[in-house]
Amino acid sequence: MKMLITGGHVVTMDPAIGNGRFNLLIENDLIVAVGPQVQANDAEQLDATGCIVIPGLINAHMHTWQTALRGVAANWTLPTYFRSVHAGLATLFNQDDLYIGTLVGALNQLSLGTTTLGDWCHNNPTPEHTDRAIDGLLESGIRAVYFHGSPKPDPKPGQKHFSEIPHPRSEIERLLKNRFTSRDARVTLGMAILGPHYSTYEVAEHDFLLAAEYELIASMHCAGLEPKTPDGWERLAERDLLGPTTNIVHGNNLSDAQLRMMIGRGVTFSVAPETEMTQGHGHPITGRLRDAGGAPSLGVDLESAIAGDMFTVARVALASQRALDNAQARVDSGQLPSHSTISTSDALSWITIRGAEALGLQDRIGSLTPGKQADVVLIRADGLSMRPVHDPVSSVLMQGSAANVDTVLVAGEFKKRAGKLLYEQLEQRLDELDASGSRINERFAELATSTG
Repeated sequence: MKMLITGGHVVTMDPAIGNGRFNLLIENDLIVAVGPQVQANDAEQLDATGCIVIPGLINAHMHTWQTALRGVAANWTLPTYFRSVHAGLATLFNQDDLYIGTLVGALNQLSLGTTTLGDWCHNNPTPEHTDRAIDGLLESGIRAVYFHGSPKPDPKPGQKHFSEIPHPRSEIERLLKNRFTSRDARVTLGMAILGPHYSTYEVAEHDFLLAAEYELIASMHCAGLEPKTPDGWERLAERDLLGPTTNIVHGNNLSDAQLRMMIGRGVTFSVAPETEMTQGHGHPITGRLRDAGGAPSLGVDLESAIAGDMFTVARVALASQRALDNAQARVDSGQLPSHSTISTSDALSWITIRGAEALGLQDRIGSLTPGKQADVVLIRADGLSMRPVHDPVSSVLMQGSAANVDTVLVAGEFKKRAGKLLYEQLEQRLDELDASGSRINERFAELATSTG
């Protein structure tokens, strides 16, 4: 299969190629050429006139299993969220709830221009729950790293607290043998571990070693409650266990010295700005990462609390850090800087190439570079909400929305075309999602009433 995308303004996110009125040639699942003179008479023609062509967006961190809980946590801060979700609602999910939430959540990401998802699944008490969540990802057609996690219910009498339970080796080995046999597949495996913030040091070390043994990305939360093992990061560093396959989510509790140490070792960071500010993690560490020589990837985190589109996530991250920088400039000099401290190009990189780095996929996705996978999005820019376009990068970042996502390709395959998501059973699946969410919420309310 050959496809030639013509007529659009292409934003490659590759500094060696740049941006411009380029043609983009796709052959099978790969980008093979980008430039103003690229032609292919034997290729299918995709007219992108009036569009801005960008790499597929990357949502580096989302608990997609919570899709059926949309809006439930919108007014909750962290203590209520932990108590009501992990110790409450999560315990009421059956295997098919995991499937339908993950499927519809992934389809929504595709519709919104996100072609790659870091799916952080930590509500999988049985292998069947895990397998059904994976089924949902595969059926959606999205590119994803499935981060296999572990539930966090309140322990019953005689049970250990979840912070004392190592990640199950048997499940990682089973998944690599049966579900993730190829590292080049569209959906691959990672580990959603507790890390020293939420586990004992012994558990953290065990989990890091397990991830290293199988060369998997180890992703972990670091924010919210007080750390379980405050000196854990330094102890892991002494064991040389922190590196490019370590992904920190949030990171609000880390000191500047810890950030510098981690960045120096190649650790990546996934920031969820809107949920962090809403639920009480603190200010996103976007600027602190910059000052330490790094940059974040971004994630939606919780559709149970906020909307799922990465345009909004990037704008919130950008605006919150600009606000902090502007306030600091007034303190330091009594006046504002002449230009914003972070550019829209920087912010677009957070949801493209930086997301690819966080997921260990920077050689495959994140930019429109020949040799990479053909994950491509056409943003309709000739309508009411975006005209006139003076700076395509700024237009995408600041005016882009779900309404502008015209066409989505994953590995050269159409997932959305001319504004229509190409999934035939969408209404049926939405009905199933409604039923799942209603049953879970109603049962949760019944249990809350019965326990006073």
